Amino acid sequence: MSQPLVGIIANPVSARDIRRVIANANSLQLADRVNIVLRLLSSLASCGVERVLMMPDREGLKVMLERHLARKHGPDASLAKVDFLDMPVTARVDDTFRAARMMREASVDALIVLGGDGTHRAVVRECGQVPIAGLSTGTNNAYPEMREPTISGLATGLYASGRVPAAEALASNKRLDIEIRDANGNARRDIALVDAVISHEQFIGARALWKIDTLAAVYVSFADPQAIGMSAIAGLLEPLGRHEAGGVAIELAAPGQGEFVLHAPIAPGLIEPVPIAHWTRLANGVPHRVKQRSGIVALDGERELAFGPGDEVTITLTEHAFRSIDVAACMRYAAASGLMRQPELRSLNRRQP
Repeated sequence: MSQPLVGIIANPVSARDIRRVIANANSLQLADRVNIVLRLLSSLASCGVERVLMMPDREGLKVMLERHLARKHGPDASLAKVDFLDMPVTARVDDTFRAARMMREASVDALIVLGGDGTHRAVVRECGQVPIAGLSTGTNNAYPEMREPTISGLATGLYASGRVPAAEALASNKRLDIEIRDANGNARRDIALVDAVISHEQFIGARALWKIDTLAAVYVSFADPQAIGMSAIAGLLEPLGRHEAGGVAIELAAPGQGEFVLHAPIAPGLIEPVPIAHWTRLANGVPHRVKQRSGIVALDGERELAFGPGDEVTITLTEHAFRSIDVAACMRYAAASGLMRQPELRSLNRRQP
């Protein structure tokens, strides 16, 4: 078997959008991100992953990390080696797209992502069949779970090194496919991992969503009542697991014209009244036409695509769209199979029983 290779994409500026201003949410500092990566490198090395590819940045994460990697003593002595990708850095989402493509082409066994829903969406768009392990470091985090990086690193390392088989280690995930087709038949396409939201607004502007009175519809691939963000609206209407079949489509109403008002946590510390008109289930592979004639499509919490009266917008739920590392399943398998056990070395001077 070839040496295992893992990629790490860490968004150095996730959790710094405008929702941090209008809600009482904290920001993850650069030093905290470096510490997360160090814990990952330690766990990966303990599983036999000696080399890691990583996306460079110009916010200081690479510089701080290289200081630790150069020490070669104490807790930094047994970390996996890090090779930073040779690529231009723009400090835009294009960096994530490019890094995910390069890691896919380098045949990494798995890809660890640090960021929010938007960062994970960008990686999934370009990583192909490479399984991802998500760590939540963003503002609205419905897709990446809150987990200790040490455990995520162990699970990823056990899979990448072949000690946990794919049948046990990997989970299948849904996504939303968005298509905007103009009158001439030209199409623009994109994806969302958790939610696609239709807004009445005509300009992208600040990408983050937080004004309920500008929204027309919400489409989700899964709906967790414990989630933060626009998917929480669906989670409090009709909970739907990330591995269950189908999705949910919700039409919002003008104030005072809905069936009822739902109070939903659309951002950390921000619980807003949402007027609900009606909702329905989405079936796998069946396009759902958007009723709104013009506006903005926001993908996983960020405004991305504008459309006009001559455009037809469809949202399609796609099951088995990408793979992820099932951290809990990996660690259960490791415990049941004794993967973390090692025979105790007896002293040569000790009498053998």
